[in-house]
Amino acid sequence: MAQMESALAEAMSNIDGAIGIALVDYTSGMSLVTLGDNHALDLNVAAAGNTDVVRAKLRTMEMLELQGSIEDMLITLTSQYHLLRPLTGRSGNGLFLYLVLDRKRANLALARHRLARLEAELEV
Repeated sequence: MAQMESALAEAMSNIDGAIGIALVDYTSGMSLVTLGDNHALDLNVAAAGNTDVVRAKLRTMEMLELQGSIEDMLITLTSQYHLLRPLTGRSGNGLFLYLVLDRKRANLALARHRLARLEAELEV
């Protein structure tokens, strides 16, 4: 668990505009690790709510018999970006990374790249 917290803390400091980040179990909706400004956003509530988004997309892909996996999902709000990235490794099955960015300060392309790198390095 300490390795996950450390990896997420590093991501928070290396991703411009990061407000919060969480590692979430989408089977239960529970956050395993959350870091960030809870005054700006309750990460546990947001992560649980976005669990439904991930589940819905996975169900839709299954119903459409789409091959492949989800790289990430982007939700754009007027002042924030929300990135959801399901973990694709065997040990990460059922988990996703959830990153909240301040839209004015974030570089979305770079944030997506760094989140992908975090996924590759994360040991669950």
